[in-house]
This record gives sequence, structure tokens and C-alpha cells, in this order.
Amino acid sequence: MNDKEIWERMMSGEIYDATHPHLIQKLEKTRELLYDFNNCRPSDANRLKEIISFVLGSHKKFFQINQPFHCDYGENIHIGNYFFANFNLTILDEAEVRIGDYCFIGPNVSIYTACHPLDSENRNKALEWAEPVTIGNNVWIGGNTVILPGVTIGNNVVVGAGSVVTKSIPDNVVIAGNPAKIIKQTD
Repeated sequence: MNDKEIWERMMSGEIYDATHPHLIQKLEKTRELLYDFNNCRPSDANRLKEIISFVLGSHKKFFQINQPFHCDYGENIHIGNYFFANFNLTILDEAEVRIGDYCFIGPNVSIYTACHPLDSENRNKALEWAEPVTIGNNVWIGGNTVILPGVTIGNNVVVGAGSVVTKSIPDNVVIAGNPAKIIKQTD
């Protein structure tokens, strides 16, 4: 399978070999950029923006990602305007992760798109597939939250700290828990 085919397979949600040399090369390139980002002086705001702009697939004008930040490919991450991520955001972006405007992410949040087989024989062959994650506008995600593959979080949602979001969430709610459940409707 050539480089383009393996990338298209991964992005389309099909099962793919996570150890394909093209994918490993892209992962290593992103890790090099993230090393520079995570070890840059916090006062060097221009350099931080320059590096993270090479990592992300797209971003709007106003955003801040605190160090450290971790991701796999980076180019599958798209963030809106007035995006803020606190320390230690981790995004496994084997599929697209789209985050809207005015989103605030607490420390130690993890967003996953990668999926692995339940049977050990296929899992040990490094077979994976990925499911995209979408987060709407005006969302606040509390610290230590985990968002699982395939989840869509609607607009105007608050996710309580420590939540594990296992299924899609509608607009205008507060959710919390493991698994996260709606605990309140908002206006």
C-alpha cells in the first residue's frame, strides 16, 4: 500500500496498519515540532505561534495552547477562534478533530480518535481505525476529561471535570461523570 493509500484509509475510518512507514515518518515529524514547542520559552509567544501553526491543520486568528501539548499528526486538528487549551492537552488525531469558536479546555484533557480491535491477535498486528471528534462553539471542557472516538459535543455545552465522554452530546447541556451524562439543561 502506498503512502497516499494508507493515509486515505486512515482518514476514511477503515482498518489500517499503524506501523506503515509513511505514518511513522509523519508521527516523528510532528514529535520533533512538538519538542520545539514544548521546550520553547513561554515568553517567546511569536515562536510558539509559529511552531504550533506548522503542527495544526488549521486555526483562526485568536487562540492559545499552553505547554505542554501532545498530538499524533496535528494536521487533522482544526480549531476555531478564541480557543484556549490549558496545560497538557493530548489529542490523538488519527481522524479529524474539529473544535469550534470560544472553546475552553481545562488541564489534562485527552481527546482520542484512534480505535483498536478487542481481540488481541489483530490488536497485536497494530491494526487500527479512527473515528472523528467534533466539538461545537462555546464549549467548556473541565480538567481531566477524556473524550472518546466518534463523539460529537454540541454548542453551549459544559463538561464537568473528570468526565469520560463516551457518546455524542446535544446542544445546551451540562454533563458530568463516568460515563458522562446530562445533569442539567441550559438556556
